[in-house]
Amino acid sequence: MFDSGNANRSRYVPARNRDARNRDARNRDARNRDARTGRRASRHRVGRMFALLVAVAVTSPALDATAAEPAETQTASSAATDHPIEFDVRLLTVDANEGIAAADIDGDGKTDLVAGRNWYRNPEWTPRPLRIIEDWNGYVQSNGDYIMDVNQDGRPDVVAGSFIPTEVRWFENPGPEALRLGKIWPAHVLVDTGNSTNEGQLLEDVDGDGIGEWVVNSWSKDVPMFLWRFVRESENGPLTMKPHQLGSSGNGHGVGVGDLNGDGKADVLVGQGWYEQPAADPWSQPWTFHRDWDLHSSLPMLVRDLNGDGKNDIVYGNGHNYGLFWWEQVGREADGKIVWKEHLIDRGFSQPHSMVFADLNGDGQDELITGKRYFAHNGKDPGGMEPPCLYYYTWDPKAEKFERHVIDEGRVGTGLQIVAEDITGDGKTDIAVAGKSGTYLLTAGPANDEG
Repeated sequence: MFDSGNANRSRYVPARNRDARNRDARNRDARNRDARTGRRASRHRVGRMFALLVAVAVTSPALDATAAEPAETQTASSAATDHPIEFDVRLLTVDANEGIAAADIDGDGKTDLVAGRNWYRNPEWTPRPLRIIEDWNGYVQSNGDYIMDVNQDGRPDVVAGSFIPTEVRWFENPGPEALRLGKIWPAHVLVDTGNSTNEGQLLEDVDGDGIGEWVVNSWSKDVPMFLWRFVRESENGPLTMKPHQLGSSGNGHGVGVGDLNGDGKADVLVGQGWYEQPAADPWSQPWTFHRDWDLHSSLPMLVRDLNGDGKNDIVYGNGHNYGLFWWEQVGREADGKIVWKEHLIDRGFSQPHSMVFADLNGDGQDELITGKRYFAHNGKDPGGMEPPCLYYYTWDPKAEKFERHVIDEGRVGTGLQIVAEDITGDGKTDIAVAGKSGTYLLTAGPANDEG
């Protein structure tokens, strides 16, 4: 089965207010968590070339009538002994940027971070200039960072789109001396798409050729849905982008990539339904659109077989409301339409707009990482003025439920992307996020040896 559970990791391998009472309460919560937190088992390195994020909020899908769940957080009957996992939190900067990616920017063999206007050199993590981004209406005019070697010079470049502007730009890594001197990276236009109201995009290999496609999502409903392919006109030439319209009417807040119908080909999910990849020649024809739901969903929506029944399920959040869910694929109607059963994961916080699966403790089982996209609509969403938070969830395959664990409450929220991989090079999975609560590096602590 195609698994898009890592859809918004961005990894490149080079040549890759609350008042005083609330603050006191959060401090007490933090002390309680510290008292509960054990030390943990070592983790393997998690990472992957190309990928991203973004997104969203909810309406109502067509589901199995038996799908109702109690409006409270699910808890598993038992948890692994190596949970919860502890992270050291480091604030890198504060601005309105919400995109982040990881790559060895300066070629010293260490994983650095890219987040909007700056890149951060490992291990001192001082912000160094990368590009100039204008503020806009409580946001910055950028909705994600993606790493690619656009000009094939062996250095990782940055590709970025935006919410309202229609251009996709790439920022050229200027090389060692300019990086040392803190110079701005040269900017180039990859393509002017002509499309605005861009919620975000994913960089996913949809057709299986080893090159990611730019999967762009619009928050507007009933507008065309495009994928952009990265191609080279010559063997050593720079990348260019070519569009393919999946359909003329079917989009909306939320996007994901994964095989929903079990044919071995990646389909594309959007807020209003999903596009089925054709059996052959996917770039020569429209894709069949299945208008099976109407959501205001996360970006990404994650596709994977959670319960091991051979059918892929969906994990998504209400990007601008309360609610984190997984949909179990339970069968087909007479006309072939897929039937889904909804399961509540958590309704304790709002705006789970971005998410990612990653193995945090090295046991071979991925955890679900998500949190509050702080001030996603400048505090106007339900729960929008509540403190930021970041959580991970372990999956209990017997009970078929998720259990929540606190990474941080009161400081760290999310934006449009989450990085989860071994950033510090100690073999453990770290986390990096960028959002309006700040850009943070969360490093995994020592192994749990308490049994």
